[in-house]
This record gives sequence, C-alpha cells and structure tokens, in this order.
Amino acid sequence: MNLEIFSDNLEHLFDTPNSVDYLRELILTLAIRGKLVPQNPNDEPAFKLIIKINSKKEHLITEKKIRSPKLLPPIESHSIPFQIPENWHWVRLGNVGQIIGGGTPKTNHPEYFVENGIPWLTPADLYKRNEKFIIRGKRDISELGLKKSSAQLMPAGTVIFSSRAPIGYVVIASNKLTTNQGFKSCIPFVMDMNEYIYYFLKFAGKEIDRNASGTTFKEVSGKKVSHILLPLPPLNEQKQIVAKVDQLMALCDQLEARQQKKHEQRIRLNNAALDKLLTAPTPEEFAQYWQRICDNFDLLYDVPETVGQLREAILQLAVQGKLVAQDEGDEPASVLLERIKGENEMLIKKLKVFTSIKEEILPFVLPNYWEWTRLGEIAEITMGNSPPGNTYNEKGEGVPLINGPVEFSKGPFGLTKKSKFTTKPTKFCEEADLLICVRGSTTGRTNVAGFKACIGRGVAAIRSKVYQPYINYFILSMRQQIYDLGTGSTFPSISQKHLVSFLVPLPPFEEQQRIVAKVEQLMALCDELEAGLVQAQIEGGKLMEAVVHHVLAT
Repeated sequence: MNLEIFSDNLEHLFDTPNSVDYLRELILTLAIRGKLVPQNPNDEPAFKLIIKINSKKEHLITEKKIRSPKLLPPIESHSIPFQIPENWHWVRLGNVGQIIGGGTPKTNHPEYFVENGIPWLTPADLYKRNEKFIIRGKRDISELGLKKSSAQLMPAGTVIFSSRAPIGYVVIASNKLTTNQGFKSCIPFVMDMNEYIYYFLKFAGKEIDRNASGTTFKEVSGKKVSHILLPLPPLNEQKQIVAKVDQLMALCDQLEARQQKKHEQRIRLNNAALDKLLTAPTPEEFAQYWQRICDNFDLLYDVPETVGQLREAILQLAVQGKLVAQDEGDEPASVLLERIKGENEMLIKKLKVFTSIKEEILPFVLPNYWEWTRLGEIAEITMGNSPPGNTYNEKGEGVPLINGPVEFSKGPFGLTKKSKFTTKPTKFCEEADLLICVRGSTTGRTNVAGFKACIGRGVAAIRSKVYQPYINYFILSMRQQIYDLGTGSTFPSISQKHLVSFLVPLPPFEEQQRIVAKVEQLMALCDELEAGLVQAQIEGGKLMEAVVHHVLAT
C-alpha cells in the first residue's frame, strides 16, 4: 500500500480531531501486517533469522550472561490474530529477546540516588515523549543503589516498555540504563531488531493494556510480555519497514504541526475579531466589525472550541448594551433604581453597600438610560449555611439540600434518587431564585432553583428586584472575574461582601427583557452550531475508521 498517494490531500482527509493518531495507527498496522513495504523474494526468510536468534541466545546462556529461559508454549493456529506474508514467521516476544523487569532503591537511603550516576527511568519520564531514543530520566541511581535493589542494568539498544501506570510507553535506550518496576523491557538477542520491536510494541500497546489485570492500577507481568505474539519479518525487511515508518511518522508530525498552527491561527483570528467588536467605540465601527465576522463566519467558527468564545462575546455585548437597540420610550434605569432603593432602603443600610461609584473604576461606558449600580442594591442575597452532616439523608425526609459545588457540575437542578435531604435546614432558597456557586472549582457557575430548598455554604441565593434572567446573564458574563476574586488555597470562595459589591450595568426594565430574548435566541443558535460541528467531527472520525478498515482489508 503506497501511502504517498495521500500526501497531497492529507489536510483534507485528516482534518478531524485525532485523525493524525488514526493515521499513525494505520501506518503501524500496515507495517506489522507486512503491507507497508513490498516483500523481496531474495531476502533471507524469517525462519533463518530465528535460527540466528536461537544461536545468539544459546551463546549467552553458555557464557552465563543470561539464565536459561523457561520454554514458552507453542503457537496454536487459532491464536494467530492475522495473516502475514509467507516469508514471515510468528514467534513469541520472549523467544527473540530477554524480558527484564526493574526496581526502585529504598528512598530513605539518599546515597542510592546521585547526580550523574546510572540513568534510571520511571514511566513518568516517558509522559508525552515522542522521541524514539532516550538517554536518561529525571533521576540517576548510584552503583550501590543498583546493587541494593532489583533494578537491572540494561545495554544500549534495549527496548523499554512501560508495563503499568500506564501501560504502553515505548522508547529505546541510547546507552546503558536501568528502570523502576513499572517496566518490562526487551533486550533483543539480535540487537539489529530493536527498532522493529519498538514499532511493534507501539502497535500492540493498546491491546496489551486491554488485556492487563489489576484493581488499583492495571499491570502486565513479565510472563505475559514474554508470551506476546510477534510477527517476525526477515531482518532486511525489518530495516525497510523501520525506514518507511520513520519517513511516514515524520509526515504525520508535519501534518500535526500544520493542523496545530491552523488551529492557533483560527483562535487568534477569532479573538481579534471579537476583541474589536467588544471594544468598538462607535455604533458605526461596531456594525463594521460585526459585518466582518458575518462575512467570515465559516472560517472563524468551524470547530466547537471557538463557539464557546462566541457565547462569551454574546454575553459581553449584552451587558454593554450593544446587543439590542435602545428605545427612548423605555423608562430610564435611574427611575427603576430609585423605586428599588425606596423599597430596599433598610436592607441596603444593613449591608453597608457603598452606593457612590467613582467613574475611574467603571469598566466601560454605558448607553443612554442605563445606570451603574451594585448587586446588593437590586437583589436580596442569602449566603448558604450547611446543616449538620448527621441530618443528611437520601430518603426524602425533610427538605432538599443544595450544598454545591457538586450540584453545579450536573446541569439543571432536579431531584433524583440520590438527592440529599436534611431534617434541620438552615438557610433557604425559594423557587425561581438565582443560585450561584461561591466555593470550589465551580465558583461563579449559576443555576435557577426549581423548588424551595436548603442551601449549604457553597451556595448563595439571589432574589433580584429587576429582571432575574438578565442578572443571570450578567453573572455568567462575569464568571471568570468572580472565580478570580475567590480566596483560599484549597477551596477558593467568595463572600457576601464580594457579591453585594459587584458593579452591575443596569438597562431599563423593558430593555432587560429584550436583551434576554436576544441572548436566548443567539445561545440557541450557538447550541445548533456547536452540535453541528461536533456531529461533523464524529462523522469525520467514522470516515477515518472506515478508511482504516478499508485499507486493512485490501
């Protein structure tokens, strides 16, 4: 199979998430099945290579450099996973190389770990490592550390294979080194085979992981690694396979780099376009930048990730008064504020809200008839207080408990069989209250109470004196700033003082309603756009799978 036919169309054929990974898997699969390079009838067949391997092994045993290994079970025809070329041969990995484990010196002996000692690898040293060869990891051990542990010194050329936490990392040792117990490495009896074995283990890694055992973490034993079936080509063909895989993997790297660059350019273009839109000083410039986005919509929003930025921009435009037109017939927000303050005067005094807002702290200029205010002036805010833990139950006794932040990560609130209740409620939210998470990783996330409930200390209830959905969208537009206000190292949290002091850009009541209607309309369009892009990616992935299966079947 000549994969160069794809080279001119790679960006079109493989422009979906994980498509380059599919391509890499396809290359390895073709290589290991003997379909990547043509067979040469003049090559010395694999059975003669096996004779050479056995001779090398016997020589090492005679010289007492290795122990005589246990006989491995014969290969039954029903266990062979796929057909291979006639001049290839099925063997077990333990027949072509010595399988070596590792070990860790006792960490309470500092003399076992040194700088510039014997290179010692752990699986963490191979995390996100794409290079084929490795010289050393983060730590070295001393000669004494090697002697006092089960770690074994292995020669240059050893194929290092991680056998737990996780399974499937593969590299080749550039020099003598050793590993911890998280590896089952292979020292080929014929060292010229090491790069082919390297690519074979990269191909087989996922299957080895699927068949591994373990409860806390999966692990594959040295015995299982020894029993792995290896399709063995003639040595000369192995070298051709390695050269071809190297070449095609380099093409994959180039493709991946181009895709990453394209993705980063798309994000930068999107950010720049939205930034100009959000900072447009005049309605004319705003219209100009909006038209530019509309003209390039398919370019800016062709992956799901950019839709999230569009949602954020919609919220920013909404609270800046740029999403809907102003109507001079609306009652000004100043009149609405005076009415609310008259009704809420005692609460405002109690909270000691600073009503004077200095111009220098204002983040942007408001449209006519809007006013800056603080959240505590236009809403009642109730901070949650968790009831005693021994009052919790899942039997439905008492009242529902919304304790956050867990509930805020599950979408809209709803009672389930696992919902918690409490028989000693403390603070309450009412149906339709706006709830905001004030503690933990979901700080700033909002939801709407669908029923009366007790709220725990991770939650605050906001009962707005203006149009509640508008306040919800305002808080969503501020989510990152709200999260950044959080204090505390383990669980960032925001206080009632933070909440009541938030600056709110307040439109006339009628405009609040128009803004909410427009936001909901645009968010629905975003949902449709995102769903379509996700579906396109799914279809692209299915197409890639079909291509892989078709290629393997030919």
